This record gives sequence, C-alpha cells and structure tokens, in this order.
Amino acid sequence: MPATAPRETNLQINFYWRPGCGFCAMLRRKLDKLGIERVEHNIWDEPESASVVRNYANGNETVPTVVIGDTGFVNPSAKELVSYLTEHQPQLLPADFESPQPSVAARVANRVLGN
Repeated sequence: MPATAPRETNLQINFYWRPGCGFCAMLRRKLDKLGIERVEHNIWDEPESASVVRNYANGNETVPTVVIGDTGFVNPSAKELVSYLTEHQPQLLPADFESPQPSVAARVANRVLGN
C-alpha cells in the first residue's frame, strides 16, 4: 500500500477582499453561515496582498480571491470552496460541519438535466 503524504496542519484559508465589493460581502456572509474560519486580507491596505491576488487573477485585482496553500480561487462560490475543502483539506472545516443540502429547485434542475 503506497504511503500518502500527511496533510499540512498549518494551512489556513486566506480571503482577499476590498471595501465596497459586493461579491466579497456575499461570500463572507456564506462562509460565516457555514462557520468556515479564514484570515482576511484587504488588498487596498496591504500591497503584498494585492500582489498575491494579481498572481492568481492573471494580473488583475479580482476579488474575492481565496488561497488555500498553493491553490487559488478567483471569485469562487461558497459551494466551490466547500467542495474543495471537503475533498482536499477537511481539517479546515468546522469539526461539526455538515454540507448544506441542495434546495428543492436545485434537486429538480439536477433531475431534469441529468446531473
């Protein structure tokens, strides 16, 4: 049986944002509701944070940008982040975390579309 590399225990979720960003506020609310902790970086106050965002966003300062280890997400949905964390970094989810169930509309759409 092959050995697997241990998961990093010092990883954190880095959330890059700027004031007045509606997408940032929406993602922040959803992450709060899910109990997902993160370290927030205001790219307007921290030039090094703006540089990180440009690195992941093809030279643009597109926010929100979320970086977990070496993996970056530009304007991700909470669902996308939860999916990644569940599969790759479950230790960053709350101990009592339960993935949200899809809405009735989403379940119907999945059946109709065959997903």
